[in-house]
Amino acid sequence: MTATGAPATTRDGATARPIRRLPPLLVNQIAAGEVIERPASVVKELVENALDAGAARVEVELEEGGARLVRVTDDGRGIDRGQLALAIAPHATSKIAEQDDLDRIATMGFRGEALASIASVSRLSIRSRARGSGETWLLETEGETVHEPRPAGGPAGTSVTVRDLFFNTPARRKFLRTAPTEKSRCLDWLRDLALAHPGVAFRLVADGKTVFDVARADDARTRSIDVLGRELEPELLEVSVDRFDDARGVLVWGLVGRPSIARPNARAQHLFLNGRAIKDKTVQHAVREAYRGLIDHGRHPTCVLLIEMAPDAVDVNVHPAKLEVRFRDSSAVHHAVYHGVKEALRKADLTPEIGDALRAPPTPVFGPRGAGGSAELFAARVRELAGEAQRVADSGWADSGWGPPAGGRLDEPGSAPVHAPRTEAIGFAEPAGLAPAPARAARVLQLHDSYLVVEDADGMLIIDQHALHERVMFQKLLERVGRAKGGSGTLESQALLAPAVADLEPSALAVLDDLRPLLATLGIEAEPMGPRSIGVRSFPSLLLSRRVEPAPFVAELLARAERDPLPASEEGALHEVLDMMACKAAVKAGDRLSELEIDELLRLRETVERSSACPHGRPTSVRVTIPQLEKLFHRR
Repeated sequence: MTATGAPATTRDGATARPIRRLPPLLVNQIAAGEVIERPASVVKELVENALDAGAARVEVELEEGGARLVRVTDDGRGIDRGQLALAIAPHATSKIAEQDDLDRIATMGFRGEALASIASVSRLSIRSRARGSGETWLLETEGETVHEPRPAGGPAGTSVTVRDLFFNTPARRKFLRTAPTEKSRCLDWLRDLALAHPGVAFRLVADGKTVFDVARADDARTRSIDVLGRELEPELLEVSVDRFDDARGVLVWGLVGRPSIARPNARAQHLFLNGRAIKDKTVQHAVREAYRGLIDHGRHPTCVLLIEMAPDAVDVNVHPAKLEVRFRDSSAVHHAVYHGVKEALRKADLTPEIGDALRAPPTPVFGPRGAGGSAELFAARVRELAGEAQRVADSGWADSGWGPPAGGRLDEPGSAPVHAPRTEAIGFAEPAGLAPAPARAARVLQLHDSYLVVEDADGMLIIDQHALHERVMFQKLLERVGRAKGGSGTLESQALLAPAVADLEPSALAVLDDLRPLLATLGIEAEPMGPRSIGVRSFPSLLLSRRVEPAPFVAELLARAERDPLPASEEGALHEVLDMMACKAAVKAGDRLSELEIDELLRLRETVERSSACPHGRPTSVRVTIPQLEKLFHRR
């Protein structure tokens, strides 16, 4: 205000408004903007209230995707008449009473704003009868108007009806999607809540039709299979971690999908903390790292993970919708999830069957042209292979003309160039505790100098020799880098008599300084030798033994890093470059292998961790089962 009492003006000439207290309805509508985004938000908040009330059965009804009607009915403890009006008051709750309670929240809700926010943007009614009471009461609201509770009929428990969502905030209503889309989002939330609470029965009725109905389950596994679908059960692996030995302990149980059912998005990842659905980067990163090298970089694992922690070990009061949390010790959570998922994957035979491989072929990242086959090529060759194998089985594989000549040598005249997997170059000790791969038979077939065909107990394996050797080389390089970091700090390398020189674009040369620490760890020493060239002075011994040319390799690495920067984390960048090194050093499609080399490669398959996929996530082998072969030949 000015000295004369006139309203003050701002520098742009507008009249400054006085500070005033907002009316309660507007306060609640602002809160609703954070908590209630769409009908699915209403479903989430009301079902969470029902769970906190000890409900054993929850039923949700929708009309027009929830925009016209959302009704949530439960058989929980109910609300007394005297508490009904207080239930819709802002910041009124029975779940916390003092400041210290915020450090040990064990309920789904605690802010006391959900019902108030919903009531401010809808026509709300609550019908409830407390356990042990013979009276049912009904409370109705519409915007700012709150009617007195009146007697009504109904069973024990609570039924909350929300009609005409956003009727008094039309701008918000315009942002709602179509009824099927909104219904789908409500269903997603109810499925998540059902996964987290197996001891509660859930039912969803949309426009008079039951679209989701699960009975009470005795355990989390049964509920997970009921929700995800029985057809997925053979593809799911159990995760179990119990580190609940102190106040900050972590307990993890869940189901993770085989790499063959990875999805193009993360919608199939269901993460829960103490019964609460969450979206947490720490947990997501742990899952992604556990699958590193087993799935393509653009795909996401399928999983259901239930994490239990002491309430005071996590802060759930960091997001209006309670989707994000803050762990007191995020590294402990990451460690538990990562090692739990990795162990479940390690114990399983992850070799995909031919049908899975043809439905969703992963895309190679650094694989050379011709290193892998397309789905169409696989389909054609399986039929060809099955027929040929049947014809030659009785006469013996060695005399059929398929595969390498007995006692073939790397320097044999007329043979194709071979990048030989020499024992001294790629052999290493078998890791302790690995689940054994299927035992191979003595009969081995090399198909088109690219694939190895091996009989096993379930049928036959078709092995991509490049992809398998790439996994072997990656594991060897990773192991050597680990040893180097514990000693000299760099991978064993060899100085070149003269620098190997390569030309490249100035923009690619500019990233050399950024990559210099990483290159030093890998035993690569490279320096600019002009505005458009580099000279490589030392190179990893293992790659030299595999006949990888230093200058083209470094030039390609710099060009790729310039086009697509490496991951920001040291570990991620290291793995990506090791992927490329392994790909360059591995045998190629088209290389004729001797019997000795084939035997060594198959032996290593049984000792290398994650031998079912190359470092890029492409399968190294595909199984054709006996029933699939019988079906091809119309035997069943």
